[in-house]
Amino acid sequence: MIRIENLTKQYENDGVVTPVLNTLNFKIDQGEFVAIMGPSGSGKSTLMHILGFLDKLSTGKYLFKGKDVSTLNEDELADMRSKSVGFIFQAFNLLPRTTVMENVMLPLIYTNVPPEERQFRASAALEGVGLGHRLDYYTNQLSGGEKQRVAIARALVNDPAVIFADEPTGNLDSKSGLQVMKILQSLNDSGRTIILVTHERYTAEHSKRIIKLKDGEIVSDEPVLNRLLAESAGELIK
Repeated sequence: MIRIENLTKQYENDGVVTPVLNTLNFKIDQGEFVAIMGPSGSGKSTLMHILGFLDKLSTGKYLFKGKDVSTLNEDELADMRSKSVGFIFQAFNLLPRTTVMENVMLPLIYTNVPPEERQFRASAALEGVGLGHRLDYYTNQLSGGEKQRVAIARALVNDPAVIFADEPTGNLDSKSGLQVMKILQSLNDSGRTIILVTHERYTAEHSKRIIKLKDGEIVSDEPVLNRLLAESAGELIK
């Protein structure tokens, strides 16, 4: 699904060039659950932004389902972003003073999906994350864990090929964080491709493979041998 070849990323400001990612090579197959892990400044968020069509690489090649993303213009990238990927962020990024249902329907507003179908998809996505009883609640009435589950439902509503989760448990207590990881693992079990960005080894070990970055370079790319599983009681089993 994803193939990265000799990818580099650098930023230039007032003639000063700052390298961020250096000659990355890897691939991610459909149905994988991959964690991109590294400390602050390692380049993991920049890489996620490139993979999610939010930013462009400087040199190299990014193939998504065989299409060379590096050749696409801004409108084409926006189209890919709206149809192919879903995002879950640490800060939830929900609209305040807006209902749960309206937040989840948001990605469908600029599509040709009829209003009745939007409501059906949003309701189904919320049911899938255990929030079917919160459709008419406002986001400021929800707990942190519930807000993140709304964000997951919003990421799913367009039936994306890939879900990007950027530090999805960073603002949550341990129990709510495990609930989120349980949902992500369940989505992966059903065939979804999940790419998780985190600086925590504990969170990364819920995935099936860890790509570790340091100073913009891949220092390891290995399967998770003792994977952590989040189960319904809010505990971890191996």
